Amino acid sequence: MMNQTRIREFFSDLKMFFSAAFDFKEKSTTFIKKEAMDEMDNFMLLCYGDILGIPLPTTYYTLELLPYLAEDLEGWERRIMARQSVYGDRWGDFCC
Repeated sequence: MMNQTRIREFFSDLKMFFSAAFDFKEKSTTFIKKEAMDEMDNFMLLCYGDILGIPLPTTYYTLELLPYLAEDLEGWERRIMARQSVYGDRWGDFCC
């Protein structure tokens, strides 16, 4: 009885190992979602940085995009405000 339990545990552990080792779809999907979120954050920062106190002369023109981006604005503001440094986190991506 004890031997059967150990064999089941072994095969369960083996199954978890191989699913984690070869699960490229989940890893790549997570990576792509993170990159898309970063790009959206960059775009929103360039369009609506004045919400955070960054003076931008293009704000008048980007207000035309507001109806299309209104849903994303609150989540973006929450994500950006939770960071230590907006300049360091966002523009740090573009340095060497």
